[in-house]
Amino acid sequence: MSELSFEQMLDDYEKTIHNGEVVTGKVIAVKEDEIVLNIGYKSDGIITRSEYTNDSNTDLTTVVHEGDEMEAKVIKVNDGEGQVLLSYKRLAADRGNKRLEEAFENQEVLTAPVTQVLDGGLSVIVDGARVFIPASLVSDSYEKNLGKYAGQEIEFVITEFNPRKRRVIGDRKQLMVARKAEMQKALFERIEEGMTVEGTVKNVTDFGAFIDLGGADGLLHISEMSWGRVENPKKVFKVGDTVTAFIKEINGMKIALSLKFPDKNPWLNAAVNYAAGNVITGRVARMTDFGAFVELEPGIDALLHVSQISRTHVEKPSDVLKIGQEITAKVVDFNGDDKKISLSMKVLESADAADDYADEEE
Repeated sequence: MSELSFEQMLDDYEKTIHNGEVVTGKVIAVKEDEIVLNIGYKSDGIITRSEYTNDSNTDLTTVVHEGDEMEAKVIKVNDGEGQVLLSYKRLAADRGNKRLEEAFENQEVLTAPVTQVLDGGLSVIVDGARVFIPASLVSDSYEKNLGKYAGQEIEFVITEFNPRKRRVIGDRKQLMVARKAEMQKALFERIEEGMTVEGTVKNVTDFGAFIDLGGADGLLHISEMSWGRVENPKKVFKVGDTVTAFIKEINGMKIALSLKFPDKNPWLNAAVNYAAGNVITGRVARMTDFGAFVELEPGIDALLHVSQISRTHVEKPSDVLKIGQEITAKVVDFNGDDKKISLSMKVLESADAADDYADEEE
């Protein structure tokens, strides 16, 4: 037994190792910043904290324990103190680069967490190897805030692999573009004009809102937001709102949406509600020199001509009326075909005067 042990010891002493070689050893000691390995060589192997991880705050005693078996890469056969300098981190990176090379050649979709957000893009780690995803390749649209990706798992493909120049580039954008194209195709195969759809408000402008329908955006123009008048879409919608609308028109890849559902058209019952002779109340919506337009309900405006405001002469409506003022008037003409309604306050004023005169006679 002692002779075998001596031969084994001799073999270990005469064993040679080289820089770049991968060795296997057993952990015989661990400090906060250093791991000692028995690698079956005349000298022990040392892995410093910086050669184990990129995290300078890691306490190695919390991640490695005596008796653990580890593989590492030889950095220096003699570190100047008779020990072998090893690297666990570089071995992992080498294997990670091999993994990335295979993914690059096969155009494999990889998934990895974002470990660092940089000014120009994102950094991810795959099996110990770093991949850089430029800001222009993070999304299919401009990303102002890359910080939201910190710690998030993302999918990407390797589009450039050159580890010698430390240039390994990932691309998330092309995956998003491809998936969006698939979703777009599926959407247009499913939808048709007149169909009711649900989507999410993606952007709001002065002229309307863009609704994400899952594969394509639909435009909800300001004129189609209500049967009534909408002055500012930003006061009605905000990004993230869920909207149920119907498809008014499909023109190529453009989708026009509307919230003016036909069964909610206020003109359907207008002939009854605003028949000539009916006395109604409304709100002054806007004024011109020749009269005031009175909103009877969202989607129905009536004209109160300047000559019909009062028995006394009125030069212009703004002399006696205000925007938003509620008035009572009589419908003197209803034209359903042209969607025109004429009002008169004067006739009610005349009737009141006649009643007052009759009372005086009695």
